[in-house]
Amino acid sequence: MTEDASAPESAAPAATPAVTGAPDVPPDHLAINPRSPFFDAEKLRRGIGIRFKGTVRRNVEEYCISEGWVRVQAGKTMDRKGNPLTLKLSGPVEAWYEDLGDDAPFAKL
Repeated sequence: MTEDASAPESAAPAATPAVTGAPDVPPDHLAINPRSPFFDAEKLRRGIGIRFKGTVRRNVEEYCISEGWVRVQAGKTMDRKGNPLTLKLSGPVEAWYEDLGDDAPFAKL
């Protein structure tokens, strides 16, 4: 277990969110669209909680903690390929796994 905890710290870039003593936090960048390179079904199955600008959001399509943004669907509007149009909102982002309960460790910048 100490090998797993030390490996990400040495390989992590300076912009990686600082999480101390929390071995089980969500990734820095995650998307719910299966065509995205940031899609990860295993992590999404666990349930990801997102707090954006101090408010818990349930309509996030994609997020990036280190860059400080989330993508949310813009109403019911679709593009010409049938995908929902999204808005990119900037601000502080926090993420945690919902299956760990109320005192789950969270990732933030």
